[in-house]
Amino acid sequence: MNSNAIQELSIFAMDLALRAGEVMVQERQRAKLEHIYKSNEELVTNADLKVDELITKRIRKIYPEHRILSEESDTDKTYLQNLQDPLWIIDPIDGTVNYAHGHPQVAVSIAYVEHGEVQIGIVHNPFMEETFSAIRGQTATLNHKPIQVSGETSLRRALVATGFPYAKDALTPIVQRVSATLHHCRDIRRLGSAALDICWVACGRMDAYYESVSPWDFAAARLIALQAGATCGHFSSVPQDQSAELWGTDILISSPALFDPFREILVAASQAK
Repeated sequence: MNSNAIQELSIFAMDLALRAGEVMVQERQRAKLEHIYKSNEELVTNADLKVDELITKRIRKIYPEHRILSEESDTDKTYLQNLQDPLWIIDPIDGTVNYAHGHPQVAVSIAYVEHGEVQIGIVHNPFMEETFSAIRGQTATLNHKPIQVSGETSLRRALVATGFPYAKDALTPIVQRVSATLHHCRDIRRLGSAALDICWVACGRMDAYYESVSPWDFAAARLIALQAGATCGHFSSVPQDQSAELWGTDILISSPALFDPFREILVAASQAK
């Protein structure tokens, strides 16, 4: 892909994210949100659906040949088995529970994938007026200013972000990992948006992040962190038939010096009985 084409796609994605942010703000201000639950656990609001419709309609109009993987309208993960063709990975509102409760840690996440890799990542938080972005091979930015990871080298001083699943039937390994992290790191933050957690690692507000999430939660933010100097990987094995870049189980993203020692801690905690 030539630089002009990728720049054009990046401008398009940025415009989409900003428009989506406007809808998010308007819907929260306008009226009482309608609450729906997927699988009786995961909250969805009417705003999620409106933002999803805005994004997907626009992509299909301008790039009708592109595929879309979206949390709200098309969750067909078989799209991830062919990453050579253009694919958009969308989370209309990452942090829906925060959104419904009036918290500011909310974002729209838009990633563009081609040639087996995420090429563009945009994460926009309209309530804090912060837009994180990256193009593969270029410097990550926050509101158009370059960002980089903290560079922290000591786990004892590290501030770590994580999250917890909606289902509460397999909490033992999660609690074990939290306990191990608290014993070895400065503290834990649970902000309620995986995309923003990762972007906060990218800009140095956090030193590390770990969790298991879906591709739409982290695809854009992972590229942003990578281009900001983070080390990105996993603390468990990635299946051979899956893209490591988009495999969401046991993600670990951190300042480079923290990755290996923190990975060892998480692996040990996961295996503890």
